[in-house]
Amino acid sequence: MRHVIITGASSGIGKQLALDYANDGWRVTACGRDAAKLAAVATDHALMVPLSFDITDLQDTRRALQGAQADLVILCAGTCEYLDNGVVEAEKVARVMQVNFIGPVNCLDALLPTLTAGSRVALVGSTASLLPFSRAQAYGASKAALAYFARSLAVDLVARNIHVSLIQPGFVDTPLTVRNDFSMPMMVTVVQASQHIRKKLAQGASEIAFPPLFAWLLKVASLLPVSLQKWLSRKMVA
Repeated sequence: MRHVIITGASSGIGKQLALDYANDGWRVTACGRDAAKLAAVATDHALMVPLSFDITDLQDTRRALQGAQADLVILCAGTCEYLDNGVVEAEKVARVMQVNFIGPVNCLDALLPTLTAGSRVALVGSTASLLPFSRAQAYGASKAALAYFARSLAVDLVARNIHVSLIQPGFVDTPLTVRNDFSMPMMVTVVQASQHIRKKLAQGASEIAFPPLFAWLLKVASLLPVSLQKWLSRKMVA
């Protein structure tokens, strides 16, 4: 039986992925910080095991994942805090970086020693890292760091035949995005996000960006001179 480990499984995309993989007959280790929420997700799913720990705590992560083996690892936990009016608040940036970047690194520290040839690691970044969006300094930087880390790690893990996928969603209707106070074009549901991710991972895709049109538009914009990228971002704010 195939086994998938998913972080951020108590809500949003991670929760939907955990449910869908369990329904597809996978053994699922559903990871998160909130034990009660994880237990609720795992209710009535015999193939799902909740595992509560804090990915920002390296020792806690090593303890929880020690000796764990899986065919697929999806590092999906994430958070977002905005910086308003160009005011840099170091505490906010640190919190976002700890969850979105250091957290996945901690998980890989614990998991990579026991992953076997043919397994796959998927890191969930964001299309937000493609352009310099207003207020998104902390979030965008954390996801940009994760994207570079994923692509670089993929180069070195070829020798062990461990595959790395970078997932870059656009706007997905989750408890995280519902807090946003701005327009979110081409938003998809968590069901649609899960369907797209699972399909592409099954196909062995190394880069998964969606929804396709939204991701394509941002990728094209990211090829423009930086001055034009900044101009576009200012127009979006206006």
